[in-house]
Amino acid sequence: MSEELKKGLEGVLVAESSLSYIGGDDGRLVYCGYSIDDLARNASFEEVVYLLWHGELPTAEELSAFEEAMAEERQLDEGVYRLIEDLAAADENPMAALRTIVSTLSAYDPDADADPTDVDANVRKGRRITAKIPTALAAFARLRDGEDPVEPRTDLGHASNFLYMLNGEVPDEVLAETFDMALVLHADHGVNASTFSARVTSSTLADLHAAVTSAIGTLSGSLHGGANQDVMEMLKEVDDSDKDPLQWAVDAIDEGRRVPGFGHRVYSVKDPRATILSEQSKALGEAGDMKWYEYSTTLEEHLTDEKGLAPNVDFYSASTYYQMGIPVDIYTPIFAMSRVGGWIAHVLEQYDDNRLIRPRSRYAGPADRTVTPIEER
Repeated sequence: MSEELKKGLEGVLVAESSLSYIGGDDGRLVYCGYSIDDLARNASFEEVVYLLWHGELPTAEELSAFEEAMAEERQLDEGVYRLIEDLAAADENPMAALRTIVSTLSAYDPDADADPTDVDANVRKGRRITAKIPTALAAFARLRDGEDPVEPRTDLGHASNFLYMLNGEVPDEVLAETFDMALVLHADHGVNASTFSARVTSSTLADLHAAVTSAIGTLSGSLHGGANQDVMEMLKEVDDSDKDPLQWAVDAIDEGRRVPGFGHRVYSVKDPRATILSEQSKALGEAGDMKWYEYSTTLEEHLTDEKGLAPNVDFYSASTYYQMGIPVDIYTPIFAMSRVGGWIAHVLEQYDDNRLIRPRSRYAGPADRTVTPIEER
């Protein structure tokens, strides 16, 4: 057994997966054999979730049945709504609220007592969790702002329905397609921290709700899921300053500030998801206000030229979401709303060929100590 210490498990293979491939040196992301660019431009979020859960893209008939089944699960039980009201009244952090809500969904799930490895039950539970998170998140956001929740509709797609529940009006085609594309881009990304957390939890044969709740808790950390919010707050700081974006970037670097949204643990080049989202940010800017896109491109050019840093997916998702009217502090919950499709796929994969995940640590504490009687200490 190797005694080599790998902090953060960097470079350590912990699983074999058929779900996503990341080419860190050439900026590639692949889901089940399909490039992310191809999927983002030609497949809906529902199609991608089906792909991740079943390994193949659906036929038209399969997609229709899947979309209908998902739409029918959007409603929340009254007990869940009461919980959301309490969390909103307490002004709970949105990610903490989402973590609590998803855990509570288990109490109302008809398959809650199924064997954790029952594939059919897990697909049904996964469908319910995936369908209900947007309803819960939109309700929380509205209640917190003193507005009544908007009931979900079954005649809208997953992305359109969320924007409808959040804003109270059906989004136009551009907004709906842009948001759907963003969900596709965030659906899976290898064994990242939150996905690993879900796999560790499910490896104990804990159930799907426990695994997803664990993943949400992991995603809430600022080193994993909070960067897109940090990016938008930075862009707003640039806008509020009396400096042009380039000077702001120069001064920030001189001050030793870390500019969020740059660099990635896996990619050594520009994140392919950032490339796609930058196009969407520009398109939204052309229909509204270009300044957020222009701030972003100025910062990107400077950080790339001066520091050799490339933007990750969080960098352009920030301005994209902001131009869609999405509150900044629910950016990370929206990340979870998408990534839940990948988490569930990884849990299904873990259950299918399970082994308890139990790494070791190297002991570095004192040795050969003896207990001094309490009266002598």
